[in-house]
Amino acid sequence: MSFLQIYLQAFVVIMALMTLVWIISIIIKNASIVDIFWGLGFVAASVFYFLKTGDSNIRKIIIVTIVTIWGLRLSAYLAWRNLGKGEDFRYQNFRKKYGEQRYWWVSFFQVFLLQGTLMWIISAPLLGAQINSNVTQLNVLDYTGITVWIIGFMFEAGGDFQLALFKSDPSNKGKVLNTGFWRYTRHPNYFGDSAAWWGYGLICIASGSYLPALGSVLMTALIIKVSGVAMLEKSLKEQKPQYLEYIRKTSAFLPWFPKR
Repeated sequence: MSFLQIYLQAFVVIMALMTLVWIISIIIKNASIVDIFWGLGFVAASVFYFLKTGDSNIRKIIIVTIVTIWGLRLSAYLAWRNLGKGEDFRYQNFRKKYGEQRYWWVSFFQVFLLQGTLMWIISAPLLGAQINSNVTQLNVLDYTGITVWIIGFMFEAGGDFQLALFKSDPSNKGKVLNTGFWRYTRHPNYFGDSAAWWGYGLICIASGSYLPALGSVLMTALIIKVSGVAMLEKSLKEQKPQYLEYIRKTSAFLPWFPKR
C-alpha cells in the first residue's frame, strides 16, 4: 500500500477514536479527557502504521517503541494531574458560551474533531519513518534522532516531575519554579515535547521520507505559538508578578544558562 492510502485510512481510524472519546466525554460531562487522549492517539497511530507497512525492521520497532513510551507517559501524567479536578476552564468557558444543549455538538467539531485532525496531520513522520522499506539499516540521522528524542524526553518528563513536586509543597503557592530544568528554560516540558518530535522527524528523514517530517515542524509551531508557550506565558504574567523577573533571566524555550 502507498503512503497516501495508509495515511487516509489512519484519518478514519483517528476520527473514529476521537468520536468514541467524545461520547465518553458526554457521559462523564467532562471534555478535558480529550487532552488525556492526545498522547494515546499517537500511540494508536504509530501502531496502526506499523501493522499496515509490511515487514518489521529495526527502525519500525524503534519508532513505535519511543512513541509508545512518550505517549503513555504523557497521557498517564495528564490523567494523574487532571482527573478528579473537574473540567478545564477552557472547556467550561465553551460550555457557558454555547449552553448545555449546543455545547456537546460544538465540542465535537471544535475540540474533538479538530484535535483529531491535527493529530492525523502531525502523525505523518510516524508513517514516513515506517513506509520506506528500501532504507532499513540505521544511519547517522537515526542515531541523531534517537539522541534528540532522549534529550527531549528527559526535559519533558523531568520538567513535569519537578513541577509536580514544586506544586505539592503548599509553601510554594504563588512562587515561580526556577531550579532544575526550569533554571535553563521557562518551558522545559514544552521544549522536551518539541524535541521528541524533532527526533521522530529526523528518523523519518533517515528512512528517505522528507515531506512527512513537516508534521514535526507543525507540532513545534503549535507548542510555541498556539496551545503551549504563548497561552501559558500570558496567564502566568497576570497571575504571578515575579514571573516578569523570571522572564528577564531565563530562556523562553531553548535551554540556555540564565542571565545574571
